[in-house]
Amino acid sequence: IHSSSKHSLIGNRSHRVQKNNTAVPEVITNMILLTIIYLAFISLGLPDAILGAVWPNMSQDIGASLEYAGAISVVINAGTVISSLLAARLIHRFGTGKVVAISVLLTACALLGFAWANYLLVMALLAVPLGLGAGAVDAALNNFVALHYKSSHMNYLHSFWGVGATAGPFIMASFLLNSEGWRDGYLVLASLQFLLVVALFLSLPLWKKAVQTQSANQENGSETKMVSNRDALKIKGMKYQLFLFWFYCSLEAGTGLWAASYLTSEKGVIASAAAFWTAMYYFGITAGRFLCGIISERIGEARLVHGGVIMILLGVACLLAPIPLMFNQLSLVLIGLGCAPVYPNTLHLTPARFGKNASQTIIGLSMATAYVGTTLVPPFIGVLVGVFSFSVFPVILLMLSMGLLVMAMRLQGHKCANHPLSCQTTEAI
Repeated sequence: IHSSSKHSLIGNRSHRVQKNNTAVPEVITNMILLTIIYLAFISLGLPDAILGAVWPNMSQDIGASLEYAGAISVVINAGTVISSLLAARLIHRFGTGKVVAISVLLTACALLGFAWANYLLVMALLAVPLGLGAGAVDAALNNFVALHYKSSHMNYLHSFWGVGATAGPFIMASFLLNSEGWRDGYLVLASLQFLLVVALFLSLPLWKKAVQTQSANQENGSETKMVSNRDALKIKGMKYQLFLFWFYCSLEAGTGLWAASYLTSEKGVIASAAAFWTAMYYFGITAGRFLCGIISERIGEARLVHGGVIMILLGVACLLAPIPLMFNQLSLVLIGLGCAPVYPNTLHLTPARFGKNASQTIIGLSMATAYVGTTLVPPFIGVLVGVFSFSVFPVILLMLSMGLLVMAMRLQGHKCANHPLSCQTTEAI
């Protein structure tokens, strides 16, 4: 007995030594891959906020009317919806790494084309690959991080999108002082995207290794089957997730688009101050996601989401209430902080709620629904305030936030055991 115990002890010790020897390179590999994912999300945010910033200059140079910026934006958003719906099929066929690399290549080529384009029709055509690439990157990376990394990394990921969305206009602004300087700005953004493309193609073995590790950790070792969009829509609780993303993205985009106009028209705030508080709203989202990355492991994702929705409701109530102007303005920061945890943490909960096999399809559908809300609801808010007045704006936000709260409560307690799809999970890093 003593001899067998001794051999067992030696065997366990050697196993631990071997495991520790292989763990270090794996940790380094995962951190390198995570860094590339962060950079990819910064690049995803870079072009998102620059069209509106450069269009007054760009439209004059190409001889287009100001209102055509909305048409180009609609084409971009349509592309993101299409690629989000196709993401699961493409990733199942080619793998996450290749899909992300090719999608970023599409966006880089589109931005390069913007720098050289002289006609509105050309820009509208270039908006197609820009939208297709952005939607695929968004859906692919969100699911990859949800499966392979802890919730803190998902929150950091989306805060890095905010870094990109903030940096893009700053980069472009440095070139707008020159004649047709927006072309040089687009060239710089395209160059940054092409550098990322090189890094993504060089990192393809790392993506493959991560997927192999996932397969090795599966209990039954069976091949993962793709869940179609039609099958995913039949999963219990799916409609709540889709409506949650629709309510949330409609509220986020609607607040960002119309908050400044509301402050100026209803509260008498000067335009520069209203723009400042709109920027503070986005700062609240970005800073809040960094903060959520720090505390998410302690508090839990579901609690963060519910706390965020409650904070949004409080912010909207302060925006609506007849209180001192400073508190009306500060309410935008409160709404931004409340928005921070909703999107990333709901995405990270998707594999646990609906199953690992279905998560890519469900996240793709969620992204598509989100983009539909972002595209349609803000213009619809504009129609409503035009018919009535901007006094209805916070009421609309209140209705959206109430719908968001109901959907978050409906999703509470949903686990993958509630449906027959595979619930295998991977170890989060």
